[in-house]
Amino acid sequence: MSERDWLAEAFAAHRARLQVIAHRLLGSASEADDAVQEAWLRLSRSDAEAVQNLGGWLTTVVGRICLDMLRARTARREEPLDTHASELADMPADEDDPEQEAVLADSVGLALLVVLDSLTPAERLAFVLHDMFAVPFEEIGQILHRTPAAAKMIASRARRKVQAADPPSDDPDPARQRSVVAAFLAASRKGDFEALLAMLDPDVVWRADAAAISAGAVPHLRGAVAVAGHSAGRHGLRPVLVNGAAAGAAWAPGGRPRVVFTFAIRRDQIVAIDVVADPERLSQLNVTVLRNTHEFNS
Repeated sequence: MSERDWLAEAFAAHRARLQVIAHRLLGSASEADDAVQEAWLRLSRSDAEAVQNLGGWLTTVVGRICLDMLRARTARREEPLDTHASELADMPADEDDPEQEAVLADSVGLALLVVLDSLTPAERLAFVLHDMFAVPFEEIGQILHRTPAAAKMIASRARRKVQAADPPSDDPDPARQRSVVAAFLAASRKGDFEALLAMLDPDVVWRADAAAISAGAVPHLRGAVAVAGHSAGRHGLRPVLVNGAAAGAAWAPGGRPRVVFTFAIRRDQIVAIDVVADPERLSQLNVTVLRNTHEFNS
């Protein structure tokens, strides 16, 4: 076996984990592919025999690549959503790819991705690597060019933000969730401010991802009055199931979702609304339009 073949085989043994790490850091399957490919190129150009812990070395390299990509992303505004509408409509379905399906199955949910988008690149990297992959703070500090103690503080700050911004649903009954979402969509279309107030938790949180913000969405709201006032009179949202959960969606030409609203519900009240418009994330969703469903009749 040649040295390059050995190196390729060694890299392949770590590739799936690197793909999951990059996907969770970036929230984008295509960008994760790019990051992992760049890691391979750097490995192939390096003195691999001098690397004592290949898995740790590759994790560090992928982390640095993703950190640079996150910093570049925050330094520019994403393209307006309308520029992606035709691309969404014409995007072909992904071919069966077991490795990619495994990555997506192991990915974080849409709501958490929206929360992660609100973190700084350093916070996102420290939180994801430590809390999701148990990467030691010594290694995270090397990626961030910080001390382990500073990396720990960054991760702790990110964790507090995530915990504060991501209230979970505690009503597992799909029918009850559909009923609450149906009532919200109906009241929103009718502009019924009082009805909206009644179904929103007093501390409800509204969050939008970067693509939605670029298209004109309000980035963040907190409180029933603010969210109800912004939601009243909103038209165009259709009742759907997103990966099995009740949601609302607006559609682009060609029958693909342009924006998706997901909901966290607690005790029959909405505690969080996440607005997702990133084209790649939308293309990965299993969206089912509900027809003749009693819970969503308006």
